[in-house]
Amino acid sequence: MAAIRPRKDRDGVVIGYQVQIQRKGYPSQTKTFRNKADAQAWATIVESEMQRGVWRDRSESENTTLKEALDRYAEEITPNKKGAAQEKYVIAYWRNHPLAKRFLSSLRSKDIANATREMETEGKAPNTIRLRLALLSNIFTVASTDWGMEALINPVKTVRKPKPPRGRDRRLVGDEEERLLSACQTMNPELASIVSIAIETAMRQGEIMGMTWDKVDLKHQTITLEDTKNGEKRIVPLTTKATQILRDLPRNLDGKVWTYTKQGVKASYIKAVKKAGIEGLTFHDLRHEATSRLFEKGLGLMQVAAITGHKNMQMLKRYTHLKPEDLVELLR
Repeated sequence: MAAIRPRKDRDGVVIGYQVQIQRKGYPSQTKTFRNKADAQAWATIVESEMQRGVWRDRSESENTTLKEALDRYAEEITPNKKGAAQEKYVIAYWRNHPLAKRFLSSLRSKDIANATREMETEGKAPNTIRLRLALLSNIFTVASTDWGMEALINPVKTVRKPKPPRGRDRRLVGDEEERLLSACQTMNPELASIVSIAIETAMRQGEIMGMTWDKVDLKHQTITLEDTKNGEKRIVPLTTKATQILRDLPRNLDGKVWTYTKQGVKASYIKAVKKAGIEGLTFHDLRHEATSRLFEKGLGLMQVAAITGHKNMQMLKRYTHLKPEDLVELLR
């Protein structure tokens, strides 16, 4: 049986109730409540679970705040992720949230749902909200699987997530490619080469900017990417045009293909788009354009995936917006 004892202050006034449960085969459990009803309810649940053999130790999750879990996650898990820099901002958001003061075991789905509605009211983008919820969900998963909090329930799993926005379908139209490359060439010939490589290879901006000459094989017309978004090595075939662009580039002493920095090319690209009088064309849209062109050349889904590095076939389809006139040609 559980022993429930009142706790009193110096004046003898009852300020809470301490529950102690001792059962053979289980560690002693002690917890304090403000009122007797809560103490009795907790004791009943714990003893019932022990009786049925389904009890799990909740002591750690009942004494670990979300902020403490966030700090531990930031120290042990985040540094091993490719998106560590971005994840730090998400962790900072939850650290400053009122829920951070709560114990993990006390958080319920309604608490997460309320936080989600708050973000929606603030006008946060669906992807931003989904990323924040995904991090929170993973913390609960890690806590229950790696940190010994087996009884911890993930309150994020049952919460409604905002629907992701429709994939962008922006492609180069009319003479936009010519105007863009002309503007880039005027600003810096290297910028024009970077944009052309993006259109020719469907590589991500980070993959392009991370290129080194030791991974470029002009003889076999390939680029080996050791550090990709999904963490897997990928060999990208080069078109004749892409091969010629790289062949004409000067070699830098540091072994890097480009003299531009990642931030530098981002800023220059925005200026070039504005200079060309083009609206709504992001650098990532060039990857979308290149991927669509691969399909229009008649390549199959798996062939394109091998080039672009997409693992999710649905995501690959979302990137693909084929021109009807090119489909007609394929059907003849």
